[in-house]
Amino acid sequence: MKGDIETREDLEFLLAEFYKIVPFDVEIGHHFDDVDLHTHLPIIVDFWEKVLFGKPVYFNNPLAVHQKLHEKFHLEPAHFLRWVEIFGATIDRFFQGETAENAKFRAETIAQSLNNRINIVTDLETEARV
Repeated sequence: MKGDIETREDLEFLLAEFYKIVPFDVEIGHHFDDVDLHTHLPIIVDFWEKVLFGKPVYFNNPLAVHQKLHEKFHLEPAHFLRWVEIFGATIDRFFQGETAENAKFRAETIAQSLNNRINIVTDLETEARV
């Protein structure tokens, strides 16, 4: 039986597994070409530790990071949807429980918010179908 996401170590494992997949994805992998995982993984683990466990360990601005990425490689609504799909599938592969479900919900919410602010749309799925 799969356990829930309970610790920072669980997040480190989850995100390491996610980054074994996403750079090779045909649709969104190119957005990760310049990501230095040695530097990025501790930061993104901090982000998720704050989001899921409320620990005050992340102080950056995810919108600013994604706006810079958008300037370099246009982030389309479909890219956010694909990120959510891969992230959710990675969670489902290794974890189950309340925090795992919350992580998937929060990922969708965060992707929607970033997309809305970057692409100025109101509905991620509607925009992706257009």
